[in-house]
Amino acid sequence: MRNIISEREKELPESTIGKLLRIAVENKDVISLGPGEPDFVSPKNIIRSAKKWLDKSYTHYSPPGGRQEFREAITKKLRKENKIKTKPENIIVTSGSTEAILLALMCMVDPGESVVITDPGFLAYKPSIEVLNGKSICIPLHEKEGFRLDVEKIKKKIVPKKTNAMIINTPCNPTGTVMTKRELEEIADFAVENEVLVISDEAYEKFVYDNTRHISIGSLNGMEDYVMTLHSFSKTYAMAGFRLGYAVGPEKIIKAMTKLHIFSTISAPTISQLAGLDALRGPQGCIEKMRKEYDRRRKLIVKRLNEIDGFRCVEPKGAFYAFPNISSFGMKSLLFAEWLLKNAKVAVLPGTEFGRFGEGFIRCSYATSYDKIEKALDRIENTVKKLKIRRKKPS
Repeated sequence: MRNIISEREKELPESTIGKLLRIAVENKDVISLGPGEPDFVSPKNIIRSAKKWLDKSYTHYSPPGGRQEFREAITKKLRKENKIKTKPENIIVTSGSTEAILLALMCMVDPGESVVITDPGFLAYKPSIEVLNGKSICIPLHEKEGFRLDVEKIKKKIVPKKTNAMIINTPCNPTGTVMTKRELEEIADFAVENEVLVISDEAYEKFVYDNTRHISIGSLNGMEDYVMTLHSFSKTYAMAGFRLGYAVGPEKIIKAMTKLHIFSTISAPTISQLAGLDALRGPQGCIEKMRKEYDRRRKLIVKRLNEIDGFRCVEPKGAFYAFPNISSFGMKSLLFAEWLLKNAKVAVLPGTEFGRFGEGFIRCSYATSYDKIEKALDRIENTVKKLKIRRKKPS
């Protein structure tokens, strides 16, 4: 048969994540620091909830925008915890927050129009834009600046009236950076001045450390029409397999996304929505328990990485990733990740999975047990002693 694979698919970047994680799963000798999901099991009350609703035969479709009682509960959560004043009509429930990103972009980006993203940044942003024939405006984040976003760099790169949106991620995957209120205010001023919608990915909102505070940009005065906020149950409640997230934003865009939802997945899984409802209404102690354990692991992994000759790691203040600099070993990120997998039996992700400016870094997840992290770091330390170190100043 003739080749019918679209040019769009061919232009998507090749990801090494699937390959590395498959090896990590199949080879029991490998310790994986690659996971982008909690290693905790969903809390028992959530599992009981899912069983309860299944026993009651809740196995049919839900409305494309999400179940009314669930959106009402989300509205209360947003008002109380994120200080975002909204209503159920301004919310769409999706199959994870990643689907919300794609639906939003499909509703806002026509061919040739652009979206601002950070580099390094979550690996799904750029392909989601470019699969729609949009253009990505990549703003580099530098280690020497703490991987912080400088709005002045955006102003120099945007195309007036052709840049429809910008995506921010706080706490950030992969760097662990948490945006300050001042930084968010600068982004807000930029968005209003240039009529750009801010898509704020806040999947890791609950996992911040060292008295750092997570702030939703959608809570700032006058930003109701300029911000779409994305949240996920995958991280907060360790419900990754439930595929449940939501977006809150301007009603016009939410309606467009809901219309489009009918032609994608129709609705988020009914069982997941009902379990998510019970998650919001139930005890919340599980979140703090996970956060404290992530913090314990964070301190271990950052300390140990900085003690290993050749590594340099900025301390993350959120999410559950460390993003150490490995450039002194004289290998590209992908080659170094493959070398570690082969020689140390430790799986990490190359920084280039997260953008061009991720070169020279690897991502190490601490969403795995403390004991495994200790063993992985012992293996890494013993293995990299064989490599020559290239001394140079931070770039």
